[in-house]
Amino acid sequence: MTRLLLVTLLAAGCGKAASEEQCKQLLDHLVDLEFKKAGTTAGADSQKKDLAAQKTAVAEAKWTDFKEACQQKTAKDRVECALAASDLDAVAKCDSEAQ
Repeated sequence: MTRLLLVTLLAAGCGKAASEEQCKQLLDHLVDLEFKKAGTTAGADSQKKDLAAQKTAVAEAKWTDFKEACQQKTAKDRVECALAASDLDAVAKCDSEAQ
């Protein structure tokens, strides 16, 4: 999960800042991608609830630091690129393409 914050911190750039809502969407998206990469899937309804609770807990724990880094150090176009990414490798490409 530290990769989530690292991706944002490495994305330092100039330009229009992302909104708080975009940053929240990005954090949720990155948490989803991280869980997907870890191979976590939910089958039964109880598993879906547990997985959703875990994702929420991770996002809430990271939100304060992530929000600051996202809004102050990450260009809006990088956030938009990362939101469109289908995996963490594609998120990393958003950083390299914007440099």
